[in-house]
Amino acid sequence: MVKEKPNSTRIYDEDGYRRRAACLCVRSSDETEILLVTSSRTSDHWVVPGGGVEPNEDSSEAAIREVMEEAGVKGVLGRCLGTFENTERKHRTSVYVLVVTQELDEWEDSKSIGRQRRWVKVEEALELLAEHKPVQCSYVKLLTQSERKVP
Repeated sequence: MVKEKPNSTRIYDEDGYRRRAACLCVRSSDETEILLVTSSRTSDHWVVPGGGVEPNEDSSEAAIREVMEEAGVKGVLGRCLGTFENTERKHRTSVYVLVVTQELDEWEDSKSIGRQRRWVKVEEALELLAEHKPVQCSYVKLLTQSERKVP
């Protein structure tokens, strides 16, 4: 199902969950640091970059597009960690690992909403996400437990 909203089109699955995609952006194959961005809603909260899947786009394409828009990074898409449900917000998010190869000085969200990015150790990411984004903590925990398959 597709719903048109001002400035966006939202895609929903057969259960009525909004389809989303995100990336845990890592600096290197050791995956000890990830990139977080400031929330578009609350600039003192940090989040994993991601957003809605658009029409005629698969989740991997959406994940790559979203990290470029929100974090200003490009890289090599790696493994999918899975699809995570947020029952409170009625989202299903496919989460990928992206090894960053390029960081832009300016990007769409840095110019339009002043979004910041920050590299943090996995342990610090878990602390930053715990209070406001517990579902995103589950992505990060799975990163440390899953088998690394560097592209």
